Amino acid sequence: MTRVLVAEDKESHRLMLLRALENAGHAVDTAKNGREALERLQRSRYALLITDLRMPEVDGLELLKRARAIDPQLGVLLMTAFGTVSDAVTAIREGAYDFLTKPVDPDHLVLVVQRMIDEQQRAREGKLRREREGEPAILGEDTAIVALLGQLERVAATDSTVLLLGESGTGKELFASRLHHLSPRRERLFLPINCAAIPEGLIESELFGHERGAFTGADSRRLGKFELAEGGTLMLDEIGELPLHLQVKLLRVLQERELMRVGGQETIPVDVRVIAASNRDLETMVREGRFRNDLYYRLSVFPLLILPLRQRRGDIPILARHFLERLGRELGRPRITLSPAAVTRLGAYGWPGNVRELANTIERAAILCVGNEIQPEHLIFPGEQLGRDQDWVVGLLQSSDNLKEIGDAALRKIEAAKIREVLSRASGNKSEAARILQVSYKTLLTKIKDLGVDKSLPNASG
Repeated sequence: MTRVLVAEDKESHRLMLLRALENAGHAVDTAKNGREALERLQRSRYALLITDLRMPEVDGLELLKRARAIDPQLGVLLMTAFGTVSDAVTAIREGAYDFLTKPVDPDHLVLVVQRMIDEQQRAREGKLRREREGEPAILGEDTAIVALLGQLERVAATDSTVLLLGESGTGKELFASRLHHLSPRRERLFLPINCAAIPEGLIESELFGHERGAFTGADSRRLGKFELAEGGTLMLDEIGELPLHLQVKLLRVLQERELMRVGGQETIPVDVRVIAASNRDLETMVREGRFRNDLYYRLSVFPLLILPLRQRRGDIPILARHFLERLGRELGRPRITLSPAAVTRLGAYGWPGNVRELANTIERAAILCVGNEIQPEHLIFPGEQLGRDQDWVVGLLQSSDNLKEIGDAALRKIEAAKIREVLSRASGNKSEAARILQVSYKTLLTKIKDLGVDKSLPNASG
């Protein structure tokens, strides 16, 4: 249950807000002015503060500043009359989450509050994950990667726009995250957005936000990604997919450091560090008229090229072992290793999908591997067949997204197949089969029963 404090000087409005929020399942306290709200904030801890902008004694702006000083994690939602919208925008610059125009619709209020709660939860989870994982790791000993990381560290200290170039799967988002982590903006949000994944009709609203009534379905004001990333870093991935008419608007935001929401009349200042990324040849697109040259030059203040994996083959074993260590923890299995022959096979492949393909290949190999050492036959590349006796793997990989479930199912399937094969060689003699499998007779009997092997064994003897 979320604790909410409502500060509103008009009793009828205060009671309406109280009923709406309590009906939505929240624990609500109220204050009739800013001074009383501050007293409550000093005595108790709240997740959210909903306050009127115009109140006697302590107004909403002052309450916002003092409340955030008491609890920097407090989410603040402002309510304002239409004539004071400009003040509410100023309050957002001071750290308020959003503002609602009076009279407040109770249903809309509940939706906005739930959105605030969800975003707070995601922020907490992200913080815990960052604390657990630490600085984003970029592995590699190739001289080009070492040099690239040095350049990344130097540019991170500035506010310069960075353009990351490289083939799909080279890890551009990881490099962008590392750059943000090294920058003075590290305590604020790192927000990646894939321009190719958003329908053309929605991307302007996603980037720059929209006002209520700006288009059909815009029943409330929405902040865009630029405003959400205020003070932090916004990564624009697949920037080459941005439509030409939006390239003009993006250029203005980068140059003037201000934006106008869709359907809006006011310009809003923004303080965001932009990192753009593309796997396409932007210079060719400029020559063909598919990408604005002025935007290209504005984005490529500091271009960085990430090499494909085939040009840094010495890093393949390093990356593969890193993925195996992580998979071992996720699968709950002892440490999985690579045989020398498997390392050789990895190094001979061309890796058109780069690091992403390597990660997927290693995951598949870990599932196929019966013991703790991956062999060449466990490394299956596109175009290769699993073999008629391994067709079940395809269905297994499609049966679930839970890595542990797939791993357990694969292990059971392989163990059963191996036990059947050895029992066949031993003419059904379980004692001999236990000796070959290097397990005790009792362990073999248990596995035969648990795996259902005995159902397919004719006249198996002891």
